[in-house]
Amino acid sequence: MRRVLIVGAGQCGLLLGHGLLQAGNYEVTILTARTPDEIRQDRPTSTQVMFGPAVAIEQQLGLDLWAAETPDIAGLHWTVATPTGDRLDIYGALDAPARSTDQRVKMAGWLELFEKRGGTVHTANISIGELDEIAESGRYDLIVIAAGRGDLTALFDRDPARSPYTTPQRGLAAAYVNGMDREPRTDLWPNVTFTVLPGAGELILIPALTTTGPCDILFWEAVPGGPLDVFGDRPDPDEHLARAVGLIREHTPWLYERCANVELTDSRATLTGRFTPTVRRPVGELPSGALVLGAADVIVTNDPVVAQGANAAARCAAAYLTAILDRRDDDPFDRDWMHSTFERFWVDTAAQITNVSNGMLQPPPEHVQRILGAATQHPEVANRLANGFADPNQLVDWFMTPDGADRYLGRIAAHASADAGR
Repeated sequence: MRRVLIVGAGQCGLLLGHGLLQAGNYEVTILTARTPDEIRQDRPTSTQVMFGPAVAIEQQLGLDLWAAETPDIAGLHWTVATPTGDRLDIYGALDAPARSTDQRVKMAGWLELFEKRGGTVHTANISIGELDEIAESGRYDLIVIAAGRGDLTALFDRDPARSPYTTPQRGLAAAYVNGMDREPRTDLWPNVTFTVLPGAGELILIPALTTTGPCDILFWEAVPGGPLDVFGDRPDPDEHLARAVGLIREHTPWLYERCANVELTDSRATLTGRFTPTVRRPVGELPSGALVLGAADVIVTNDPVVAQGANAAARCAAAYLTAILDRRDDDPFDRDWMHSTFERFWVDTAAQITNVSNGMLQPPPEHVQRILGAATQHPEVANRLANGFADPNQLVDWFMTPDGADRYLGRIAAHASADAGR
């Protein structure tokens, strides 16, 4: 029986741990900094939106535990405010519903279930030196680092060729709230609402499930130093909410009526921070020379502006699970295997997610502006765009390059012309 240690009990670490248990022939230990009760009682750690392909990974492992309680998100609504005061609105329907379950709910529940299914859980904050002692003991055949925050990320060098940014591109401020009104005049409901304020940042409203039941997430992404960047002092939850709603009243007044009466879902229901989007090299070397494999946002940290973090983590878990299960019992989990395992994940999934995420942090190029304009007129364009968020691979051949956009929009125009002539 092969033995695997996973450091980190988040989206990737727990999915991978459950997958290995389900496969059999693996003794799996998860090392986590918090107990399930501590997770539930802490502040939120994310603003996750899980799209259909990522939800399917959870379903395959019997981990879609809150489907009956979590709102099914039917589509995406983009609003782009223009300098003239006009607004461009796009509604795109998703092929499969998305869901947002507070990771305080999900990770606590998955961690408890992991133990019930036969996994081992140890709760401790671990240093690099302590991890090195564990590695030197020889107890584990493979150690995966899936804790994206903390000192262990220092084991993994930044990859400058894949990391165009050296500073944070957004200040992040999220609040889980009750009392938000539904959007008027749309059948595409519930939806995730992305409101883009060029040069200032974005406001994202997300239907979700939290520890107290169904709710919404009010999430500001602020360009550093801009008019929305008012959370740097990490205000207490009540002040955080007051500032967030005040920004809505000032900068997105058409949304204020929906948000005017919101209240926090619990006394710790806010999250602030900022980080630099970064890709790191996947293999870490401990002082003894022992190797560890980085996973998910330990290695690929993207801004949440396009809601890809939890989806990328789920896909990373699925990719690593396949690679581990494909290994024969006598094959080592060596440096070459670690590199090739990550590179397959990068080529198949992470590169596209990173390119889309980084691109959305900049003003849209001319060909994207044309796509957005077409999406306001043609539902098939809006729907294709929405499902590109569910799977960024679907954006590559038409959204990411001017030539691809020209070909696609040419076909859309030709079809529209033919329809008009009938």
